[in-house]
Amino acid sequence: MKTTITGKNFNTYQHLEETIEKKLEKLDKYFADDIEAKVVLSQERNKDKIEVNINAKGAQFRTEQVADDVYEGLDKAIDKLARQMSKFKGKLQKKYQDNKSVRFEAIPVPEESEAEVGKVVKTKKVDLRPMSAEDAVLEMEMSGHDFFVFLDEETDKVNVVYKRKDDNYGVLETAE
Repeated sequence: MKTTITGKNFNTYQHLEETIEKKLEKLDKYFADDIEAKVVLSQERNKDKIEVNINAKGAQFRTEQVADDVYEGLDKAIDKLARQMSKFKGKLQKKYQDNKSVRFEAIPVPEESEAEVGKVVKTKKVDLRPMSAEDAVLEMEMSGHDFFVFLDEETDKVNVVYKRKDDNYGVLETAE
């Protein structure tokens, strides 16, 4: 596994980087090819935050953990990624059946309690109006939701604006 480690307002050191790479190697058994993992370390309110993104040729796995100690956060992140793969094994197989980079036979079968995943209980139609991202943020705040779907007036594409944990906003843009 090719690992890229980045520190944002966080000084990494060789032992920490080696530990991160060693722990991520435990997930190698789930992947056939040499895949890429991106790890971002930062400080958040006197706690260590670790974000791990794994891209296995289209199959995306992501976790974000905050802990008192970076090593504790790393352990939580690795456990969470393994649980994600186990929990969604069936869905992943259906979606990425032609993806040869994920070894589904290596992913453990989820326990019965983990296998139950939430289901869609409501469908809502939205009226897409052309607007700017700033207008979409205003609409989102007025509606009291954490996200808002809108038609970008500049690109004429469907986008989503959302509230981030740091009380800022993000925009998800649809690809070409």
